Amino acid sequence: MRQRMHIPDHSDAHVTILHRPHATIQAITRQLLAIGLQVSQCWPEIGPDGLGADFVFFDVDMGYDAQFPWSPGMAPMPLIAMIGSEAPGRIEWAIKQGSDAQLLKPVGDSGVYSALLIARQSFEARKSLISENENLRSRLAERQTVVRAVTLLAARGNCQSDAYGQLRRMAMERRETIEQAARRIVARLADEGESDERRNRS
Repeated sequence: MRQRMHIPDHSDAHVTILHRPHATIQAITRQLLAIGLQVSQCWPEIGPDGLGADFVFFDVDMGYDAQFPWSPGMAPMPLIAMIGSEAPGRIEWAIKQGSDAQLLKPVGDSGVYSALLIARQSFEARKSLISENENLRSRLAERQTVVRAVTLLAARGNCQSDAYGQLRRMAMERRETIEQAARRIVARLADEGESDERRNRS
């Protein structure tokens, strides 16, 4: 049985439209107001109100990086690209910005609601993927720290297996995880190694 997609309630959400004055703005605004959203428009850059927006519609045709106060692909809210020209360079730029949905111009009397839903789902999926990647990188770094701690302990005359057992006992004695114990051992033995090196030089 397939799980149904959750349709969030967007009532009272704030939408910023980053577009020069144009009939496109009127068409989008009508649809957003009918849904119950708050709308503001700005050009050529996002103002203070836009920083707290729940969604941002932005013009691809005349857009440029400096319009956004964040790095490309790092928007803190869903982005919806408004595309009139399908020139490859413009499409590539929109993708680089991390657009979560698109709306083709000229905008008629429909399309905005579905763009909002798609953008929200895409944005949440992207955030989840970023979080998973960060978690994996953190776990890999922790594993490397454990390996380094075992290596340092083994260098003091133990075999790898005994060194790992020693690390586990240290963690149990202090009631901490092996990763925490490894960080402590690496920091302590690294400091001792630097001290020994300074003494040998003097």
